[in-house]
Amino acid sequence: MPNGKRAIGTKWVYRNKKDEIGVVVRNKARLVALGYRQEEWIDDDEVYAPIARIEAIEIFLAFASYMGFIVYQMDVKSAFMYGTIDEEVYVSQPPSFVDPNHPNKVYKVVKALYGLHQAHRAWYATLSTFLEQSGYRRGTIDKTLFIKKDKNDIMLVQVYVDDIIFGSTKKSWCDEFEALMISNEFHGRTHLLSWITSQIERRCTLIETHKPLIKDEETADVDVHLYRLQVTPKTLHLKVMKRIFSKYGGANLDKKSTIGGCQFLGHRLISWQCKKQTIMATSTTKAEYVVVANCYRHVLWIQIQMLDYGFNFMNTRIYIDNESTICIVKNPVFHSKTKSIEIRHHFIMDAYEKQLIQVSKIHTNNSVADLLTKAFDNSRFQFLVVTIGMINS
Repeated sequence: MPNGKRAIGTKWVYRNKKDEIGVVVRNKARLVALGYRQEEWIDDDEVYAPIARIEAIEIFLAFASYMGFIVYQMDVKSAFMYGTIDEEVYVSQPPSFVDPNHPNKVYKVVKALYGLHQAHRAWYATLSTFLEQSGYRRGTIDKTLFIKKDKNDIMLVQVYVDDIIFGSTKKSWCDEFEALMISNEFHGRTHLLSWITSQIERRCTLIETHKPLIKDEETADVDVHLYRLQVTPKTLHLKVMKRIFSKYGGANLDKKSTIGGCQFLGHRLISWQCKKQTIMATSTTKAEYVVVANCYRHVLWIQIQMLDYGFNFMNTRIYIDNESTICIVKNPVFHSKTKSIEIRHHFIMDAYEKQLIQVSKIHTNNSVADLLTKAFDNSRFQFLVVTIGMINS
């Protein structure tokens, strides 16, 4: 061991790999570094590595569906061990594999080990450098997206840690990519990534539309390991746990409204939100305005993300079921309506003035986002389910 240095311990991690019916088919052992013993700026420098957002993967799949090309998935075996680390790091000899002639010697780490803080970053740096040298362009916004274009053909590679999904308008490009990865010793298994688009089961998942959720001191407590979103959860709360419903001031526990929104790429639903607002809305207009501002944050990210794909989707249309909210977005002089709204929500006005978005009225009965926030009777529930099915068909 060099003077002034110390070794990081190692351990074995064992795992039984099972098949789809639960039968053990392989016993796996992996040597792992005890990363918790690393000291920042001594054993590691920068450890951050980008990771694909779930919305980015949804956009990828929506785009592949629209373009009609096949998507493949590749999982790279022992991916972190391909990354080369820059820091001077030493690890102790593996337990039960200590050299009896040199028990005090250590290993100097050249390739990353699982457990090291910088392993993820080292793998990403190695893979991204390799792909860029192979003719792929890294996304400007999404650093885990790699693109190759030639006239009307496009090849997309999305990286999520050690899983890679890829697809192209040219099947030969997919074959070339797989061969390229193998030739660089990124050994992995490639699968055809298929997903089933099935009709939403037309069954009743209804709830009483006029019975609000309230504090229930009389009923029995619920096991907090089953449900824990408040201090003393009751049976009533457990029953409606999966059925979030609210309206302006409709959450009787604290009178906060619920944000509900969904974003489509063409006719394909790619992201949605259902979250209680952090503010106390003093009117339905304010509650709706905050919802629209939150929705535009997601739209803005999608707009910028699609620039990497080569598409400009500025002037996106946002549907709102509140006339007063539309008036405020278009004309901010309604001070009586806006004086209590925090400034951070007003950036949507600037987006409208720059023609980054349009705002249009939609009848409440046709708002599919209401499925995320309200309870329905059977007829309207079935209508909205059919509407979403028509949009995504």
